[in-house]
Amino acid sequence: MDVPGPPVEAAIAFSILLLACEIIRIQNGQSSIKADRPWMVAFAFGLLHGLGFAEALSELAPPAGDIPIARLFFNVGVEIGQLIFIAVVISLIAVVRLARYPGWLGRHAFKTATYAIGAVAALWFVERGAAF
Repeated sequence: MDVPGPPVEAAIAFSILLLACEIIRIQNGQSSIKADRPWMVAFAFGLLHGLGFAEALSELAPPAGDIPIARLFFNVGVEIGQLIFIAVVISLIAVVRLARYPGWLGRHAFKTATYAIGAVAALWFVERGAAF
């Protein structure tokens, strides 16, 4: 199955923007799809991001015999990257807690980071949407 890259990339950017909006809704005490139906969000995001990963892997054009091993190591690389990212975030949280910053600083930093992620995702969505 050949899926065109630009629409998938635009949809991935939109999914990140949607998630940032959902986080803000939850913080403001409003209901959200993510909180009400997390399985649906996880399924949709997993499918969409999987299409993006498949597109990236197909651009590498490995020989037919190497596709299973390429997929295996591609997925292992993605998982290792996610674990490294989580380790960095947990380390930063630990440093902030050890430094005993006031609680309001953490709440503002979280909200600021959420808006920043949403803004970057909106930019990516527009950029990738303009590509097709």
